[in-house]
Amino acid sequence: MARGFVFPGQGSQYIGMGKALSEGFTEAKEVFQEVDDALSQNLSRIIFDGPEEDLNLTANTQPALMAVSMAVVRVLEKQGGFALADQCSYVAGHSLGEYSALTAAGVVSIADTARLLKIRGTEMQKAVPVGVGAMAAILGMEMEAVAKIASEAAGEQICEAANDNSDGQIVVSGHKEAVERAVEIAAAQGAKRAVMLPVSAPFHCALMEPAARAMADALAAVEFKAPSVPVVANVTAQGESDPAILKSLLVDQITGKVRWRESVLWMRDQGVSDLVELGAGKVLSGLTRRIDRDVKSQSIETPEQIEAFLGSLG
Repeated sequence: MARGFVFPGQGSQYIGMGKALSEGFTEAKEVFQEVDDALSQNLSRIIFDGPEEDLNLTANTQPALMAVSMAVVRVLEKQGGFALADQCSYVAGHSLGEYSALTAAGVVSIADTARLLKIRGTEMQKAVPVGVGAMAAILGMEMEAVAKIASEAAGEQICEAANDNSDGQIVVSGHKEAVERAVEIAAAQGAKRAVMLPVSAPFHCALMEPAARAMADALAAVEFKAPSVPVVANVTAQGESDPAILKSLLVDQITGKVRWRESVLWMRDQGVSDLVELGAGKVLSGLTRRIDRDVKSQSIETPEQIEAFLGSLG
C-alpha cells in the first residue's frame, strides 16, 4: 500500500493546536522552540493561548501551522523510530502546507521555513490594500465552469480560479468587486452555494505579484536540498524532486492556482491508496473523501492519533 503524507494550509488554525503534543513530547516542544527562536517571537504562546486575532494574522498563521505539522512529524519519527521517507511515497501540502511538506522531506530546515513563511505571510498581506481584494468559494460547480465565470466577472479587473480543492469546491480570487460579480453569476447559473470568504487578502491570483517578487528574493538566499521523497507541487500537480525546480515553483505558487484535486488524483494514479494529513484540523481529509472515496484518508494531530497510527503500522 503506497501512502502519501499531506499538510494543511490556512484556515485549519485554531487556538490550542499542538499544545498537547508540546506538553507530551520533548521533540514536539523543541520544534515550537526552534520556530520561536528563528522568528525572535513567542509564537508558541499565541498558538497555544491566543488571542485568536493574533493567530489569524497571516504572518503568524503560516509559520504556526507549519510548526504544528512539523511537531507531528518529529513525534512520529521519534516515537516510531523511523524517517518519514520510510513510511510514504510522496508528500504534498495545500498552499503554505507545501512548505511543511518540503521541510518534512528534508529540503529546508524548520528555522529557514519559519522565516520564509513569516516573510510570505507579511508580503502577501502587503501586496493588496485591505478591502481591495477578496476570495469566494463556489460550491457545486466544476473547474471549467468556474473558470469561465471568473473570466466573465473580471472585466477590466482581476478574477481568477485560485483553488481547485475538490469536485464542486472551487475558490476564486481577485478584486473585491469582480469576485462579488462572480458570486452573483455563479448563483444565477445554479451553484449550490457561492459565498465570500473571511480572508484578509486575495491569495493565489495575479494581484499577489508583488509578494511573488519578494519571495523570489527571500528564497534565493536559502539552500534547498534534494527531497527524501518527491514533493507534489501545487502548481504542477505532480511529484518534483529537483531542488531548483521546487524553489522556483514556490514563487509561481504565490500567483498560481492551487491544483489540489489534481494533486490527489495524480498521487492516486501513482498507486497511493492512503493519504494521511499531518497537522491541525481535518480539512484535507475531508477534501480527499470528496475527490476519491477509494483513497483512504485520516488526520493525525493529537497524541492519541499518533499512538493509533503507529499501532496500525504493526
